[in-house]
Amino acid sequence: MNDDWDSVTYLTKSRPTKGTANEKTAVRQAQRQGNLETRQKFNAGTNQKGFTGHHAKLDRETEELKHKSLGMDVGKLIQKGRNQKSMTQKELATKINEKPQIINEYEQGKAIPNNQILGKIERVIGMKLRGKEKGLPLNPPAPKKK
Repeated sequence: MNDDWDSVTYLTKSRPTKGTANEKTAVRQAQRQGNLETRQKFNAGTNQKGFTGHHAKLDRETEELKHKSLGMDVGKLIQKGRNQKSMTQKELATKINEKPQIINEYEQGKAIPNNQILGKIERVIGMKLRGKEKGLPLNPPAPKKK
């Protein structure tokens, strides 16, 4: 038997169901009959996932790196808008197709900001959460023409 860690052995016949026959004996039997196929795996036996350019940059970095988190001001606005619509966190999460835990993290200011999620929340609660106009209605009434 070949002790090559970089190859995989496939049986060409159907595999016996579990419990009916020993799987090792089925492999040996297939070897004797010549019904065995061996293929080379890609990157077999290595831990390489591929090189990305930011690895070296992170290695050179001396200070501790942190993600930007959402501020408490935005969390308070989400909570205010949700309460104005008399919704629970679970109801808001259901309307934007996210988990209730995500709404909780956003309201606590712990979440890493995601513009797609913020946009969904804005549309549901009807309040701007990004930019200079935070807290204002999403679609203010248009000025009347004379």
